[in-house]
Amino acid sequence: MKKKLFAVLMSVCMVAAFAGCGKSEDASANASGVETVSKGKLTVATSPDFAPYEFYAIGEDGTPALAGFDMALAKYIADYMGLELEVVPMDFDGVLSELATGNVDLGLAGLSPDPARADAMDFSDIYYMGGQSLVTVADKADSIKSFDDVNKPEVSVGAQIGSIQMDLANENTPNADIVALPKVTDLISELVGGKMDAAFIETAVAESYKTNYPELTLVLDVPYDVEGSAVGIKKGNEALKDAVNAAIAAAIADGSMDKFVAEANEQASGNTYEGLLDENGNVQQ
Repeated sequence: MKKKLFAVLMSVCMVAAFAGCGKSEDASANASGVETVSKGKLTVATSPDFAPYEFYAIGEDGTPALAGFDMALAKYIADYMGLELEVVPMDFDGVLSELATGNVDLGLAGLSPDPARADAMDFSDIYYMGGQSLVTVADKADSIKSFDDVNKPEVSVGAQIGSIQMDLANENTPNADIVALPKVTDLISELVGGKMDAAFIETAVAESYKTNYPELTLVLDVPYDVEGSAVGIKKGNEALKDAVNAAIAAAIADGSMDKFVAEANEQASGNTYEGLLDENGNVQQ
C-alpha cells in the first residue's frame, strides 16, 4: 500500500461535524456479506486539501483533526455498516491509485463519477451535487469574460493532478500554459501570489477558499456532463457498493447529509489546514 503519511483511526467522532454518528440498530445486518480490506474495518482514502469536503480543523490546543462533510459521511457509512473506520490521508492521485489497486475499500475525496475511471473503481450514487468554476483573482477578473480570454500560450491555467478539473482545463483551454499541481492549496497559493492567471476548481471548494482569500473570484461556470460527487468503491465489491448506497440514501433521508455540509462549511471558515501532516501527525510548516 502507498505509504501512510498519517493514518487516522476514527473509532469515535472527531469533530462536531460528526455528531449523530452512532451505529444503527441493525448495523450488523447492513454489513451482511460485505468483505473489506481489513476485517471489521472500513478503510477509506482521502486527500485532505479540499475544503469543505475534507480538511483539517485546528483545535484550540493546535491539534489537527480531520473534518469535512466527506469525513462525516465516511463515519456515517462505517457506523451504518457496524464497522470501525480507518481514514488514510494521501495526495489525490494516491486516492485514485489505491482504489485501482484495491488497497482501500473506499475513496472519499470529492470524486466525480467520471466514466473514464470506471475501469479502476466503482461509484456509489451521487451524494452531493456541485459544479465547476474557473477561478482567478479580483484584479484579473475583468479581463476574463470567456474561455477564449485564457486559452492563450501566455496565460497560465492550473488544475490538480489526476482531477476532473485537469480534464476540463485541457478541454476548455488547450492552448494555455496548463500547470498541474498536486494540491488545491498549491493552486490557491499560486493564484493569490500572482504566479498563476486562473485555475479550474470545484465550485464549493473555491467558495470555501474565498472565505479566507476574498480576492479570489469565480469568473466562469464550467460546463460538465457528470455533475455531483460519489464515493469511489473498490472494483467488483458489489455487496460493499450496495451497503454504501443504502447508507447514502439513509443519510440523505434523515437529514444528516444536509447537516454535514452545513457544519463543514462553517468549520472551513475557521482555523484550518489543508494538506498532509508530517510523520508525527503535525501540521507541516
